[in-house]
Amino acid sequence: MEQDNNEKILIEAGLSEEQSAVYSALLEKGPLKAGALSTWIGFKKGLVYKVLDQLENLGLIVKKGGDGTVTVFSPNSPNQLIEMMEQKEKSFLLSKEIIKSSVGNLSSKYNLITGKPNVQFFEGKEGIEKVLRDSLTSQTEILTFADNEAMNKYYPELNKENIETRKKSNIKKRIISIDTPFIRELAKKDNPEITERRLINSNKKFEVATQIYDNKITFITLDPNKAIGVIIEDKAICEMQKIIFETLWENAKLPN
Repeated sequence: MEQDNNEKILIEAGLSEEQSAVYSALLEKGPLKAGALSTWIGFKKGLVYKVLDQLENLGLIVKKGGDGTVTVFSPNSPNQLIEMMEQKEKSFLLSKEIIKSSVGNLSSKYNLITGKPNVQFFEGKEGIEKVLRDSLTSQTEILTFADNEAMNKYYPELNKENIETRKKSNIKKRIISIDTPFIRELAKKDNPEITERRLINSNKKFEVATQIYDNKITFITLDPNKAIGVIIEDKAICEMQKIIFETLWENAKLPN
């Protein structure tokens, strides 16, 4: 049976060829019995019943009769197609978010077998949050270069959450900071069970916070107007950054 324009539109809306043929026939002819539908569109009766069940589940038709009477099938308003498409769109967006949150782990597995670094790029405050929270999955000590004054100014809640979660999970962190009066006062509040800090002298502030853990190194910009986050997962790159950190750590001074 050749498709008409209505059937093509229904297929564009997400119906199968069989579903569009049956629904289009009901729209054109009105309520019909399954046998009449089978004759009209040239489908076997078993297939017609199967498609009618599908259309009923989609809310596109209703059936009347049964218990000794012959069942008649009637079409519902085509407006139901819009609702069906909106539901599909919501499901798609939800699936997309689930995949986005999982793709990093999947990419890690892929890159592990191909030998390629896994690089993830994020933008905006939500991106910064994802990068910061990724460190809370760390199985190793976290090594950090950070301007904690800027972190407390621009991301106070995230900073507080980070500390609380590290304490609950016993994730230790060593921090190298620029020596300032603010940092010296902040260092007095550091929990020595989970945080060690050392200071270096510099006329310039850190404009990017860096964290090194597991086989990852992350960067976030500290200017919220240019919020960018990057996660790089690669053993060689991470080991190089650890060497740089340890060299600076050995030559840095205690805050007291």
